[in-house]
Amino acid sequence: MGSEAMHEELDARAAGVAERVVAWRHHLHRYPELSNREVNTARLVADHLSALGLDEVRTGIAGHGVVGVLRGGAAGERVVALRADTDALPVRDLCGADFASEVVDADYPGGPFPVSHACGHDCHTAMLLGAATVLSEVRDRLPGTVLFVFQPAEEGPPVTEEGGARAMVEAGAFAGPVPTMVFGMHVTPYPKGYVGYRIGNQYGASVLVRIVVTGRQTHGSTPWQGVDPMPAAGAILTGIGQLYRQVSAFDPVTVSIGHVEDVGRFNIVGETVTLWGTIRTAVESDMAEVRRRLTTLVEHSAAAYGATAAAEYLQPVPPVHNSGSWVAAGLPTFRRVAGEGRVVETGGTLGYDDVSEFVRRFGGLYVTLGVQDAALDALGRPVPVEGGRGLVTNHNPGFYADDSVLVTGVRLHAHVAYDHLRGALVTREETPDAGGTLPVRRPTSGRP
Repeated sequence: MGSEAMHEELDARAAGVAERVVAWRHHLHRYPELSNREVNTARLVADHLSALGLDEVRTGIAGHGVVGVLRGGAAGERVVALRADTDALPVRDLCGADFASEVVDADYPGGPFPVSHACGHDCHTAMLLGAATVLSEVRDRLPGTVLFVFQPAEEGPPVTEEGGARAMVEAGAFAGPVPTMVFGMHVTPYPKGYVGYRIGNQYGASVLVRIVVTGRQTHGSTPWQGVDPMPAAGAILTGIGQLYRQVSAFDPVTVSIGHVEDVGRFNIVGETVTLWGTIRTAVESDMAEVRRRLTTLVEHSAAAYGATAAAEYLQPVPPVHNSGSWVAAGLPTFRRVAGEGRVVETGGTLGYDDVSEFVRRFGGLYVTLGVQDAALDALGRPVPVEGGRGLVTNHNPGFYADDSVLVTGVRLHAHVAYDHLRGALVTREETPDAGGTLPVRRPTSGRP
């Protein structure tokens, strides 16, 4: 069978599994689980992969990670890893669907929290389950191996726990066989069915920040007898707003404090105030400078009020980097699946995704898939269409995804996997040498 006929068969089989993909997505959306708590999600995934008769189904990787191994029946040594993230967010579900989540996790650290798939990981998991189904049905004609990687804790585990992509690597998820390419996608508020790509950093570098300001506790009626950490915390919050002026304006950075925590009551000057936030940089090499300047700001601002403060930097995530050679290799596949006019270059973003841990080690691509009622304006920016549900960003309680796009995601996974295994979606580094062996790839740079 030629490649064109195979692509047509993959599309037909994707259409055949489309209703099941939607049903999986609805179930996962109704019953979301937070990072490092993806017990039932992992069980659903593992049960289906086992039912497909894959060569291996590995469970319990870095918590609740699952990897399915499908070895093709045709000769070939390439290994493509298809990745989906499985965890949800501590966000209310206001998407308005009849399958909206009503889950509350009362035991999660810092909770109780309402839980929802406000970032679209339910879509990612369902689409990859569909792709596993499709590819397993043509396994005898696959010239290589497919890894179906279902990764927990992409949103970041509790700070006292390990988890996520780096933990999967360290747990040996890719020790054998080793991928020659990693591919994944993220649903986004873009026109339905549009594939977005970027040469360079698709997503930025990230680190979680914990700032603890320490004073001396006293009664609220006698503040001079203690040291109030609140003014120092306020000065730090104000100063953070000026950090952007201390680094190059040509490469965006953000420092955002999302949570302020203290222990006390209205008439007590407390001992500590803790600020939780995140740093994002468009260029990875800027992260060290922003951290240095934030540490200086924190320590000196606290000292000015007679308090002390320390900044910790946790859960660092490198940028998702798409090299030009990988993008060039992938564009023909994307255009075949989505349509010539529906594959567009997008701008940068300071969002993060720890799939970067996989892509920088093994090479590959990470793209976006539009799932909302939108069109592109004359400048290529997404705008809401009249009569639609509007544009709602990821992590917003109202985030939604149109079910009709899920089959496009299944097709993308299946076509990318087949094209890579047959040698059509490769870069120069992935082309076998005269001895027929694939060279070892080194991580790519984090700078666009």
